[in-house]
Amino acid sequence: MANLKMPRFDVTIAGELNLDLILYGLPDELPPERELLADRMMLTLGGSSAIMAHNLAALGSRVGFQSRIGDDDLGTTALQRLQESGVDVSELRRVAGPVKTGLTVILQRAAWRNMVTYSGTIAETAWDDLDLGYLADSRHFHVSSYYLQGGLRPRLAELFRRMKEAGLTTSLDTNDDPDDKWEGGLQDALRYVDIFLPNEREAPKAAGVSDLETAVKKLAAIVPLVVVKLGREGAMAQRGSERITSPALRVDAVDAVGAGDSFDAGFLHEYVRGADLGACLAAGNLAGAFSTTRPGGTEAFRDAKYRAQFFREHGSKRGQ
Repeated sequence: MANLKMPRFDVTIAGELNLDLILYGLPDELPPERELLADRMMLTLGGSSAIMAHNLAALGSRVGFQSRIGDDDLGTTALQRLQESGVDVSELRRVAGPVKTGLTVILQRAAWRNMVTYSGTIAETAWDDLDLGYLADSRHFHVSSYYLQGGLRPRLAELFRRMKEAGLTTSLDTNDDPDDKWEGGLQDALRYVDIFLPNEREAPKAAGVSDLETAVKKLAAIVPLVVVKLGREGAMAQRGSERITSPALRVDAVDAVGAGDSFDAGFLHEYVRGADLGACLAAGNLAGAFSTTRPGGTEAFRDAKYRAQFFREHGSKRGQ
């Protein structure tokens, strides 16, 4: 039975919290035994779940976040960055031991990038780290990085089912599968997901087909709302037989780190408030574009004055 009292949160998230180290200006080829130079770097909040949570809170949503991190300097920095956005981390676990907080090293080129992740506590987060009552005290529940969360993944379908039974709507952004197998119970989990948020490469992989159009139709037969991020082409949503598209916003991009997670934040911020699907897509595109104007996935959102100015100038262009 759904909880009739006002929930504590708009969105709760169970996911990964780590840092991103981004290096710019590297050569395309990385020959062995050579000392190669980067011309810029950025150490910033990382992890798709954490980036989404941070930016969702910066937009004004009430966000609760659960995860496990290491009792180390990286964990301290990541936790501080997440807290500064207003995300509630009161139920986040810090665990001492040999497994440290995760770190992703991003080698950013002009048009592409390499990403190398030390998963650390990302893969260690498990069912026993979660407080289901805390997660259910919300209007909506979200999971990102399905394939990185090795400790939690075997019970994610059950977790989604529990949240649905508590009256929440649910969403999932798998992100990439490092093993490129796209198995691990994903189809079972999708049965309890209201919104699936892949990008144009991930959607066919998740559906087990070779082309996007077939993938969207197949996924839409399982999930009530499929939202596909199309990069420079914007985004589209499929709800049953209904198709809605929304163009991308053109900006001077620094990098695309966290752009998809920022899209999720913009989309869900409007979705939980009951906005129509076109407005949700436009808000996602706006937030995703905004993210690319500063290094990393959260740096643009950390600057409240810049954020307000950007949304004021570009918000009227949404949906055009």
